[in-house]
This record gives sequence, C-alpha cells and structure tokens, in this order.
Amino acid sequence: MMAAYKWHDTSAGINKAERRDMDLRSWLTRLNETGRLAVAKPGAALRYGVAGLANRLDGDKALVAPAPEGCAEGTVISGLLSRREWMAEALGIEPDQLLSEFQRAAARPVACQTLEAGPCQEVVHEGEAVDLTRMLPIPTHNEHDSGAYISAGLMICRDPRTGLQNVSIHRLQVSGPRELGALLLPRHTLAYFTAAEEAGQDLEVAIVIGASPACLLASQAIVPIDVDELEIASALGGAPLDVVRCKTKELFVPAQCEIVIEGRLLANTMRPEGPFGEFPQYYGARADRHVVEVDCVTTRQRPLFHTIVGGGLEHLILGGIPREATILNTIQSMFPSVSNVHLAPGGTCRYHLYVQMKPRQRGEVKNVIMAAFAAHYDIKQVVVVDEDVDIYDAEMVEWAVATRFQADTDLLVVAGSQGSKLDPSNDEGLGAKMGLDATVPVDAPAFRFKRISVPGEQEIDLSMALDQSGNPGAWMYQ
Repeated sequence: MMAAYKWHDTSAGINKAERRDMDLRSWLTRLNETGRLAVAKPGAALRYGVAGLANRLDGDKALVAPAPEGCAEGTVISGLLSRREWMAEALGIEPDQLLSEFQRAAARPVACQTLEAGPCQEVVHEGEAVDLTRMLPIPTHNEHDSGAYISAGLMICRDPRTGLQNVSIHRLQVSGPRELGALLLPRHTLAYFTAAEEAGQDLEVAIVIGASPACLLASQAIVPIDVDELEIASALGGAPLDVVRCKTKELFVPAQCEIVIEGRLLANTMRPEGPFGEFPQYYGARADRHVVEVDCVTTRQRPLFHTIVGGGLEHLILGGIPREATILNTIQSMFPSVSNVHLAPGGTCRYHLYVQMKPRQRGEVKNVIMAAFAAHYDIKQVVVVDEDVDIYDAEMVEWAVATRFQADTDLLVVAGSQGSKLDPSNDEGLGAKMGLDATVPVDAPAFRFKRISVPGEQEIDLSMALDQSGNPGAWMYQ
C-alpha cells in the first residue's frame, strides 16, 4: 500500500489565485515575446552541437532546438535562467528581492497540493518499453564527457525513516537504455540512500526534467534534511505547487513538469561514471559511482527536454542564488551591519564572495570574513566593501580593492582549510582561503575617502541636452 505522504501544513493565508511565478512553458512564451529566445534549425547535433549553440547564446538568449539530429520528435531547451534578472522576472519579483524572497520561502515553506493526474503523465512507458537512448534527446556537452548526460534533472527521493521528500540536482550519465550513473555528494540524497542500503533496500527516486523556474531554484536550497524543497517552490510561487503521485513509486512530482523518470538507486552497486564538465569549467573525474535503474518514464505529449550546460551562466546562477541567501542569513545572524552578499560569476558563483556592509568598529570586517568562510566551505576568497560599492559590478569591487585595501594590514589568509573538491588548484579539497578588507577604515578622516561627484549629473535629461538633429557633426563646418 502507498505510504501516506507527509507534507508540512504551512499554507495558511495562501491564495492560489495570487500565484505569481511561471511554469516552464509560460516562461518560454515570455522569453519569446520579448526577443530573448533563439530557435535552432532542425537537425542540431546532440553531440556537442546543442551545447555549442547554448554556450554561444549564454546570457543573451535562451535556446530551443527542435527535432535535433536522430530525434525527430524531440525538442531540447537550454539557457532559460542565465541572468539574475530573468530568474526574478520568472518569479514575478524585482531582482533586488531575490535573496529576501528566497530567505522567506526557505524559512516558511508552503504545503503542496496533490492532484489525481497531471500533464507530466500524459504518456507512460514502463518496463521493457523504456529506452532512454531512444526516447529522449539527451545531449553530450563537452569534448571529454563520457557520453550523454541528464544535467537539469531534479532527483526526488524519500527518507525511508520519516517519509519526507528531498529534491536536488545530480549529474546523471546515460549508461544504457535503462541505467544512469549518478554522482552523489555527501548531502541529503546520499543520507537517504545510505539509510535504505543499511536496511538492505534500494532507494526509490524520480528524476524530473522540465520543471518550473521556482522548482529549479528551490532544488538548490541549503536547508535542514527534513525540509522538502518542493514546499519551498510553493512558497516562492506564492501558492501550493500542484503535484501528482508517480506511477510506480511512492513519490510526488510537479504536475506541470515535462518528463519524469522513475527508478531506483541500487543498493551495493557501483559502476564507472564520468568524466563530466562541471561548474568550475573543468572535468569531474571518472570513478565508480552509484547506479539508477529505470522502471518507468512518463511525459507530456511532445515534451521539452531541459539541459544545463556545465559551467554556463544558467548552471552558475541556479546554484549561486540559494547559496547567497543561506550565506547572508548566516552572517547577518551575527553581524547585522552586513546588508548584502554576492557570489561573483568570475568565481564560478561558488568560490568568490563579495560582502557589502557598514563597518561599525575596528576589527569587525575580519570577523565578517571568518563568518563568511564558515558559512560555506566552498568559499575561498572574500572581499568586503562599503555600502557605496555595487557588489554586482566586478569593476567597482576591483576599484574598492585598488583604493581601500593594503595587503600588509587588510589581508587575512587561512591555510589548510576545507574547500571544494572540484577546485583543481587545491589538494583533494584541502586548500587556502583569502579575505580582503576593502572598506574605508572606521577612524579615517572623512574627506580622505570622499568620492568625487559632479552635482546634478544624474538629473540631466540627455534627450533635451543633446542635439537630436541627426547631423551631430554639423558644428565642425560652421
């Protein structure tokens, strides 16, 4: 008998009519209507061709690749959320609200709404009818990738002890018609799998492809193990997320998604997986890793296959925004003088953190730097700036370092600390961290760091002040 699913009942006061986020297809329509969607000619190569197009368009336009080579009925999409502004727009909020809204949603998740059926189950393939290599247009991205990968699939699993669900993204190598190789890092999915394996059982999983922007972002939340990220997606969307029960598994998935792969993480089974191009724009190495055996695939009619190219802006931003919200929560709990944080794209939205604050006393900035290192082990460089510096403008941050930082007094280095194992510059995750205090000293004379400004500059109406005659060089011939 299907076990009862345990949702947190926190939906009081939510009005479904007020839902503000977009599902995947609504977001694609918005991108198309606003000139931010490029459509490839039919026949784009799944091996490198789709990824190459997506990379060329990265941050400028999203990509739709209909009828790619060898898959006349399939459509691949990519680059849907490759700018922070796009993510905010898809959620129906302003860009400067992203972190506060994510903090709110993570702190107050909203129960999902279970439906009897949903679009994601319009077509059902079970047992021997399943062949991932034939059914879905799964791309190969980079030169030395071990093959085709599912890179934007939300893996949903259930704690065998509590019944609570978890949602996360794992790279999934297509190892055969019904087999996927999975990289499981030491996080919640692996904890659930370990509990099932110790009980001598496989772990049921559902891999969701083509989810809404809210679901994609929520999947990256850094929250306690007993928090279901689909409930965070509900909160981000402003109303309960519609979910349906899987056909063969005791799991619930977003009803409006495009594709659901139902299977099992096999106990006591490991097979080679990798290499695969990861977010630092290097390859994750080949090793023996976990295995998913696929039992069932359900889809919409003519489903869209979402792929995220490793190291591209979509990959970086989806991981970066939730980390920023968690890091800001952690630091602000100790230092309310901190107003904002940003994981810079130049630091792969993981390794380089910019912190904006108003220092109140000497030595406080160095404490903030140490708090930032403690907030997430991936961080290897922190730059702290004043509130007059735009932390989303890397050039302004560099200016602050150039004019407000001295290495002999404002530099903090921590050797032999934990970092990311995907950073090839460290020793299997052991490396150094560096913090830069690029703030104005609290006891500095006010005029010494007074920034120059031209009075009235921002109030100038250029349409009135400049010659609009169409012949701006005429003055040379007077």
